[in-house]
Amino acid sequence: MAMYRVASASEYLVITRFGIDDIKIAKKAWILPGQSCSRFDISPVNYTFDVQAMSAEKLPFKLPAVFTIGPRIDDDDSLHKYAKLIASHDKQSHHVIELVKGIIEGETRVLAASMTMEEIFKGTEDFKKEVFDKVQLELNQFGLLIYNANVKQMVDEPGQEYFSYLGQKIQQEAANQAKIDVSEAKMKGEFGSKLRQGQTLQNAAKIDAETKIIATQRQGQGKKEEIKVQTEVKVFENQREAEVAEANAELAMKKAKRAKDSQVVELESKKVVALREAELQKEVEIMNTLTQTEKLKAEFLSKASVDYETKVQEANWELYRKQK
Repeated sequence: MAMYRVASASEYLVITRFGIDDIKIAKKAWILPGQSCSRFDISPVNYTFDVQAMSAEKLPFKLPAVFTIGPRIDDDDSLHKYAKLIASHDKQSHHVIELVKGIIEGETRVLAASMTMEEIFKGTEDFKKEVFDKVQLELNQFGLLIYNANVKQMVDEPGQEYFSYLGQKIQQEAANQAKIDVSEAKMKGEFGSKLRQGQTLQNAAKIDAETKIIATQRQGQGKKEEIKVQTEVKVFENQREAEVAEANAELAMKKAKRAKDSQVVELESKKVVALREAELQKEVEIMNTLTQTEKLKAEFLSKASVDYETKVQEANWELYRKQK
C-alpha cells in the first residue's frame, strides 16, 4: 500500500529500491510498495579538536579548534554524496568524528610541516585560512561543508615553551619599540618646536616683504590707473574737438547749400513772376482787343438796326399814306 511521507524542516527523505536505480532525495513523496524510505538530519554539528602538528623545525604544537560541519544542502550532488556516505551514521558517532578529525589533522600537519614556527606564529590568520581551505577540499568528497570554524591561540606541547618565549620576545620588542617611539616623539616635538619658531620668524619676514611688495605694486598700479584715466580723458577731449569741428564744417556746408538753394528759388520765383506778368499782359491785350471788337460790332449793329427801323417806319408810313 502506498504511503505519503513528509520530512521536517531540518530533514530529507531518502528513497531506494523498487523503480529507483540509485537513490532519490526529496522533502515529500509517495512511497510505493517495494520501496524503502529513511530520513536524515541536515543540522550542522560542532566538532572540537586539539590538533597536534609539527613545524618545519620539528617543534610540536597544539591547535585547539572548533569546526561547525554539516551536509552541503545547496548542491544536489553533494547532498547525494552525504546521503550515501554519511547519513546512515550518527553525526556524533566515532566513525564520523574520526573521519572529520583525520581530515583536519592531516591537512594541518602537512601545511605546518612546510612552515617555520615563526611563520606560523606571525601569520596565524593566513595559516588558519589555508587550513580551512584545504580541509574543505577534502570534505567536499563526502558532501560536507564547514559552516564555521573557530581556531583558538596555538599553544606549546607539554615541555615546550617556544610560543611562550616568542610571545615574551614580541612583548619585549613592542616595549622597546614603544620606548623608541616615545624618544622619537620627544625629539620630533623639540625639533617641531624649533621648526615652528623658525617658520614663524620666516613667515613674519615673508609677510613683511610681501606687504611691501604689494604696497609698491598698488602704488604703481594707482599711478598707472591715473595715467590711463588722463590719457583716456585727453583722447576723449580730442575726439570731442574733432567731432565739433566736423559738425561745424558740416553745418557750414549745409548753410552754403541752403543759401544757394535760396538764391535758386528766388531766381526761379522772379522768372515765374515775369512769365506770369507777361501772360497777364497778353491776356489784357487780348481782352482789350476783344472789347474793342465787340464795341465796333455793337456800333455797327446799332447803326444797321437804326437804318432798318427807319426804313421800316418809312415803308409803313408810305403804305399808310397810300391807303388813305
